[in-house]
Amino acid sequence: MNTRNEVLAVFFLATILSMTIGCGSGGDSDKPDRGEKSIATTSSGAEAPDSSNTGSSEKAQTSDAKPKVAIETNLGTVIVLLYPEKAEITVQNFLQYVDEGHYDGTVFHDVSKDIAIIGGGYTKDMQQKKERHPIRNEAHNGLKNVRGTIAMVRKPDVIDSATCQFMFNLADNDFLDHKDREKAETYGYCVFGKVIEGMDVVDKIGAQQVKEVKVPDGAPFTRVPAETVTISSIRRIK
Repeated sequence: MNTRNEVLAVFFLATILSMTIGCGSGGDSDKPDRGEKSIATTSSGAEAPDSSNTGSSEKAQTSDAKPKVAIETNLGTVIVLLYPEKAEITVQNFLQYVDEGHYDGTVFHDVSKDIAIIGGGYTKDMQQKKERHPIRNEAHNGLKNVRGTIAMVRKPDVIDSATCQFMFNLADNDFLDHKDREKAETYGYCVFGKVIEGMDVVDKIGAQQVKEVKVPDGAPFTRVPAETVTISSIRRIK
């Protein structure tokens, strides 16, 4: 990365940390087992499918298992193709939030110009929505944080801390890619899909002027769009 991008990367990761303090407890008791047969836990307590199961992965590669969602915002619609064959646990988690209507009425609460936009965790009055347990990080799936991809947001210092918040990459953000399994800082952020329609809408959100919003008993939100960008709904489409 050049010097400017290095500065942007540091700022962006610091922003993620302040924006995701409530994104999973981050305690060791909530961290999924990182062994070969590790699992994610759903809100019902059921075990999510193990992505190391080859039979399940082969099934996910069929055309019927390539889900798409429409993200309706006040600035337009974004169509996203998901990759369950690469990020099975992550896609299942995201679609459960979608099917529950969790994202309805949430906002894009952080715009980092030329890097990414983050949404899915807060209402327009900056109230955090209830979330389920954090999931296993699948950033080692080989997918890169290139422009137009969607990835899970997590705490920079906790590998398995993603819950409901997601981000769209506005550029090729290689500093967010998986490097190794040794520590959280280099484990990466899990890509689980890409924009196939409406990248102009994503760019429009990414070009919004931002402001700081103070909240009681918490760090201020430093890069909130000055004009609220609302997600009216996210729904599966054929």
